[in-house]
Amino acid sequence: MLHSLTIGKLAQKADVSIDSIRFYERRGLIAEPRRTEANYRLYPLEAADRLRFIKKAQKLGFSLDEIQELLDLSHDPTASKAAVKTKTGEKIADIRTRIQDLSRMLKALEQLDASCDGHGPIAECPILKALAEDDGQGRHH
Repeated sequence: MLHSLTIGKLAQKADVSIDSIRFYERRGLIAEPRRTEANYRLYPLEAADRLRFIKKAQKLGFSLDEIQELLDLSHDPTASKAAVKTKTGEKIADIRTRIQDLSRMLKALEQLDASCDGHGPIAECPILKALAEDDGQGRHH
């Protein structure tokens, strides 16, 4: 028992919520722990390291499925650094695409914002008119 943590202690040690731990368990990101006779979950100390890995990977933009792949690679003795580097490169490309998309959205919103002086009746709002306008993008040819 000395080398085990209750779910509360694990949450505290890994700086995550108990609900997050249960969620990651259901997703298979952390192994279901052994239970005491009183049905308390007892986690190995390494579970805190795994949870910190998950949280850090999430902060870097990795999805839970991608994190599972990274965890699988980290425990595969036949895996190479190249496999991890490939996954990281894919994430970088994905983030760059999202940044470009966000930049386009920002520019369009800034143009809409600039078209409105913020005064007058709602019926004359150029932002709402532009959003309601049929620009042909929603049609399928």
